[in-house]
Amino acid sequence: MVRRAFVLSLVVLLWCGFGAAKTTRVRSHRHRGHKVSRVTVHPQRTVHKHRRWRHVYWNPVFRPSHDSLLKQNAEIDRLELPRIQDDAELEQLKLEGKLVPIIPGPTIRFDPRLNADRRYCRPWTREFVEDLADAYHQQFHDQIQVNSAVRTVVVQRKLRRHNRNAAPAEGEIASSHLAGVTVDLQRRGMSKAQIHWVEAYLVPLKAAGLVEPEEERRQWVFHIMVSDRYSEWRDQSEVAQRQMDDPQRDEVRTETLQPKAQLDTTSEPDLAPPDLPQSRLAQPPVPLSLTPAPEPVAPQSVVPPSAIPSSRDSGQ
Repeated sequence: MVRRAFVLSLVVLLWCGFGAAKTTRVRSHRHRGHKVSRVTVHPQRTVHKHRRWRHVYWNPVFRPSHDSLLKQNAEIDRLELPRIQDDAELEQLKLEGKLVPIIPGPTIRFDPRLNADRRYCRPWTREFVEDLADAYHQQFHDQIQVNSAVRTVVVQRKLRRHNRNAAPAEGEIASSHLAGVTVDLQRRGMSKAQIHWVEAYLVPLKAAGLVEPEEERRQWVFHIMVSDRYSEWRDQSEVAQRQMDDPQRDEVRTETLQPKAQLDTTSEPDLAPPDLPQSRLAQPPVPLSLTPAPEPVAPQSVVPPSAIPSSRDSGQ
């Protein structure tokens, strides 16, 4: 009896030790779109190892860089624009007309979170936004969304507290929003075709030194600084476009060139005044100081008309 109890106790102890050391397998299953791999764990703890295959390929045309920030601040220094410190200075620039409001409409909308007091920018920046929005609306029948425009140093410092991707408020790489020359245009929600279209729109402007764009990754916006030279370039483009669209330009040009074409068909155009009728263009005018010879002259002594001096050439 005692031996049987001893053997039974020994079997129980061995079984408990074996069960504690035994590992378990967690079957592969799917949970909320993530695949859980099969792993070997101890019974005291259960570990779910998640695999994520999500990978976003990001290869923008206008990659943010330190050099780009330096260019933006160099342009602000060239224009001698102040970095707006607070709301009082911001309101003063509005009263002076140095900052103008961006007008929403069929082609432009705002992020509702953008404060109405900061929906302002420099005049040439607004011209750029309006031109881009009109072209974008004509292409896609959609609006451009403005997420950010002018900022103050106070606002930029607050933004830096919870957004480390934001540029500093001071220094050589300070945010160009502080001068009112920059806007952030919403990129999230655009299709690939729309993003490529905006990039193609900005490439020649950047090559001409009119804009300095960046495609931010975390905020998914087009950060675009606009130079004041954009206004001059815009005026020249409008004049050239009006000349190309003028239907009377070719008619005026034809009428202007018509007399020259008639004169070119004559035998001796240099001797005939432009206002003489066609019947007189066949013979050159004879100066008054010359009188015809009383007697016929031999053919070999006749002076050709082209060698006779005229009164028109005497003043040259």
